Amino acid sequence: MKKILMTLSVLLLVTLGFFGFLGQQSKSGSAPGLLAGKLHPCPTTPNCVNSELHLDAAQYIEPLAITSETSAAVLANIEIAIADSGGVITTRQKNYLAATYRSSLFGFIDDLEIRIDTEQHQLHFRSASRVGKSDFGANRKRVEKLKAGYLKLP
Repeated sequence: MKKILMTLSVLLLVTLGFFGFLGQQSKSGSAPGLLAGKLHPCPTTPNCVNSELHLDAAQYIEPLAITSETSAAVLANIEIAIADSGGVITTRQKNYLAATYRSSLFGFIDDLEIRIDTEQHQLHFRSASRVGKSDFGANRKRVEKLKAGYLKLP
């Protein structure tokens, strides 16, 4: 019995150490930015959603239709929604924002990117985990929560 408890304890410590290591690894890096004026495609791992490319149904998320407000007004409101949802803005450009979100457990960093499509009057989103393969739907939930928060703003 003592051997089993010792083995389980060691396995637990190794697992916690591994996730702690991944959490530290996720702190390096940044959002990929724009590629030819659009958001980068998601990697092949299922820990990313993107509204700009509909290559994979599991990774696709609907963009958000916006009124014909100015880009500055849209950015101001989306910044409020990001802050309200726990994100930290890392990059501001004319029609683009990048933000990071940090998980409470192990401190995993995820990147959120938003591009304003002024021609189609849409907000496009890309939310991706920096490390690992699965996010248990966290990126999709984050974007949906952000959309809802944006729509509630005056």
